[in-house]
Amino acid sequence: MTSLNDNPLLDFSGLPHFDRIQPEHIESALDLLIQESESALDLVKQQIENPTWSSFITPLENANERLSRAWGQVAHLNAVVNTPPLRAAYNAMLPRVAQYWARLGQDQELYTGYRTLHDNPEFSSFPDTRQRIITRALRDFRLGGVELPDNQKARFLEIQETLAALTARFEQNLLDATLAFSYDTQDVQELDGLPPDVIAQAAETARQANHTGWRLTLHAPCYIPVMQYATKRSLREHFYRCYTTRASEYGPPQWDNGPLIKELLALRAEEAHLLGFDHFAELSIEPKMADSPMQVMQFLRNLAQRAKPFAQQDWQTLTEFALNTLHLPNLQPWDLAFVSEKLRTARYDYSEQQVREYFPEDAVLSGLFQVIERLYGLHVRPATAPIWHETVRFYELRNAQQQLIGQFYLDLYARSGKRGGAWMDDAIGRRRLGDSIQIPVAYLSCNFSAPSGNRPATFTHDEVITLFHECGHGLHHLLTQMEDLSVSGISGVEWDAVELPSQFMENFCWEWEVLKTMTRQIDSGDPLPRELYDRMLSARHFQSGMQTLRQIEFSLFDMELHCLPPQDSDPLVLLERIRAEIAVVHPPVWHRFPHSFSHIFSGGYAAGYYSYKWAEVLSADAYALFEESGIFNTDIGQRFLNEILAVGSSRPALDSFIAFRGRPPELDALLRHHGMVNDSTKPIT
Repeated sequence: MTSLNDNPLLDFSGLPHFDRIQPEHIESALDLLIQESESALDLVKQQIENPTWSSFITPLENANERLSRAWGQVAHLNAVVNTPPLRAAYNAMLPRVAQYWARLGQDQELYTGYRTLHDNPEFSSFPDTRQRIITRALRDFRLGGVELPDNQKARFLEIQETLAALTARFEQNLLDATLAFSYDTQDVQELDGLPPDVIAQAAETARQANHTGWRLTLHAPCYIPVMQYATKRSLREHFYRCYTTRASEYGPPQWDNGPLIKELLALRAEEAHLLGFDHFAELSIEPKMADSPMQVMQFLRNLAQRAKPFAQQDWQTLTEFALNTLHLPNLQPWDLAFVSEKLRTARYDYSEQQVREYFPEDAVLSGLFQVIERLYGLHVRPATAPIWHETVRFYELRNAQQQLIGQFYLDLYARSGKRGGAWMDDAIGRRRLGDSIQIPVAYLSCNFSAPSGNRPATFTHDEVITLFHECGHGLHHLLTQMEDLSVSGISGVEWDAVELPSQFMENFCWEWEVLKTMTRQIDSGDPLPRELYDRMLSARHFQSGMQTLRQIEFSLFDMELHCLPPQDSDPLVLLERIRAEIAVVHPPVWHRFPHSFSHIFSGGYAAGYYSYKWAEVLSADAYALFEESGIFNTDIGQRFLNEILAVGSSRPALDSFIAFRGRPPELDALLRHHGMVNDSTKPIT
């Protein structure tokens, strides 16, 4: 039995001890940290009649940060090296952690202390940042149910605890359903069309499972190539059906997310009603940039109206090519990626796999780090730290004077026990601690193909874009100059603005000045040829109309779903109605997209998925200034750093954008970046 003194989750003197953390450490550490936070709460509540920043806010912030850091390490491990013992320990503590935060948001005495601070005549002499922290805390107390009568407070706490458990189960069901699938074959002809590295990885996956032949899975590095390249149509259909019905009634009942969706929607609606909102969408919008769900839906429909003619042309071109060139008269959803890749190859004379050979991992990382250096004068250097898997890297970010600015972990590869997708999360936030500054630390996680045999890992161009995207989030966290934790980095940034820095970084993946120095053909060592780059650039807008409508479809579905009374909302019926209005591509009736829509059912984007398109307006317009001035204009780069990245949530995101751009955001840059040129521009206010 490990003593508390030896518990790695209780050591906050430096980086997390990922080489030592075990499931048995979790309960004892979190129990103690919750007790410490509750003791700190009792202490600061003695100051409510005459609160000061140092006596009232700092002690609780210190205790809560320790709790957040320890729980963050547990949640991170649960996402990247999920095992049954770890999951059990995580699930056991999840309700207790959620309950603590919910109780904190309802503590009347704590609320009174913040109110007293706010109403004190000295409030106006506080720095603007701290005034914003206090004002925002009062809003969060209200949204946390502090003004509810006692019986409703109890119900509100119960809802928060249940929501935390349900969202965790949703993600776990999806992971389990994904991991449970495998497709074994002894006939390599079944894999006809697949890239050699995918076939090699399938053989290695089979070997690791003590099988002969080849094993295919639903992990993205396998599933996506199957859909794009497998010439066997029945194989694509099988994979499509299995992938799009994961965690639904078509699989094992214990992994069916359908009942969870109903529970989540009902609880969210009840939570909103308790707080005086008509529906959950109103509650979700309250702390965001957007003014109302109606404004969001008008924005989405306006964008859809502009995109739909381009999407219809995309669809017509695809169906005609399938019929006339591939002799597929009845195009099915499992054909779309395959036919699209054939069309892209025919039209632009290159394939994704051809391009992939120019993006070996070391060249991509070197190119990414050069972009950071040229934009902000900062240097990325390899460093060492305890890690959770042998393939994880660790880096330091230093300025020209070699001062340490931040650190980050990079976990690039897909593997069993790691949830799908790509994400950034914070490990440690920047803050002032006496005479020193706590250095921020971030996690960057992706799900790319690992190296195979003697060949290095290579990335598709889309994967390179994904890496730059997550790095943009990481820079937002690491380059903050704020010294108060609750406004530092991404903390407190409006959810519909938090994608601005990440989407901004994606643009550099299309610049010749960048690509010519970050590519190397894995056999010849030659950089990306200019003529191949030109063909890639010509194809940049390939099917952008269809892709835009797809994102709008998901965004409208999310927003309308959270506007409807749960008893009147059938997600599948609603999705069909949205598709009838918006889409040009219609999946089969057995498609169960909601059951794997983790963003809104387990990822924090509920009634907020529109944020991707909303923030894309900001990011495209911000990048347009670099296009006008030179993409590595150091003055503009420093301005972006100072006005967007450095300020965290110390001021509203719109104010930060205007401080950088000199005006409110406009839609024209987004339309131009997607090849959907429109003469009119319209500010997003």
